[in-house]
Amino acid sequence: MSSLAHTLSPKDKAWQVHLRLNDVFGLLPTYPRRDPMRELISTMLSHRTTHANEEKAYSQMLERFPTWQEVMDAPVEELADALSPAEFPGAKAVNIQKTLRIIQQTHPDFNLAFLEQMDVAPAMDWLMALPGVGLKTATLVLLFNFHKPVLPVDTHVHRISQRVGLIGAKVTHDKAHAILLEMFPPDAQVLYNFHRHMLKHGQKVCTFRNPRCGSCDLQNLCNYYEEVRSKGIDV
Repeated sequence: MSSLAHTLSPKDKAWQVHLRLNDVFGLLPTYPRRDPMRELISTMLSHRTTHANEEKAYSQMLERFPTWQEVMDAPVEELADALSPAEFPGAKAVNIQKTLRIIQQTHPDFNLAFLEQMDVAPAMDWLMALPGVGLKTATLVLLFNFHKPVLPVDTHVHRISQRVGLIGAKVTHDKAHAILLEMFPPDAQVLYNFHRHMLKHGQKVCTFRNPRCGSCDLQNLCNYYEEVRSKGIDV
């Protein structure tokens, strides 16, 4: 298979990556994986935390404080203790309670369904004004729960995009959101599948350490593969 790594534009290469990973993992339907409030709070907990510990922290929180009102009103030290499996539980406890108070002011039932009717920009602004909510959290909530045409860039999407050559080596996670988003049509299903498939590919093949380049379906698109192979390194 001839190399396309340095002949395709980043935009064309991104689309080829999308098509190939669709073939590998199958086209996924877009549907919420969890309630919007859970998506919001769980993603806040996930920062620098493994998925297993994020889930454990969330479960412990609701075991001790079964409603959002109780989470909001809990002594912050007790909430932090419940969140101890997550990294930075004290800071996350403070941000979660502040976030819940802001939501309660206009939505006392803690229902985020109103985001469905909002355009992307104001919905993003509203979410990112919440304490502890950044681009990744806001885009995950809007894409996964409300099918908005946004693209979450997690560590897997960022790493693979740099290795393949969709973005430069010095492009930050935050800047990558806008750069990668412009490479795709404003189609929630396309963006959802690209995000989910890049995550799976990053977990299974293009891992942080010792990527499995020899079995990668993106070989002839990938700058990293071409550069490593050209140096005679066994991949």
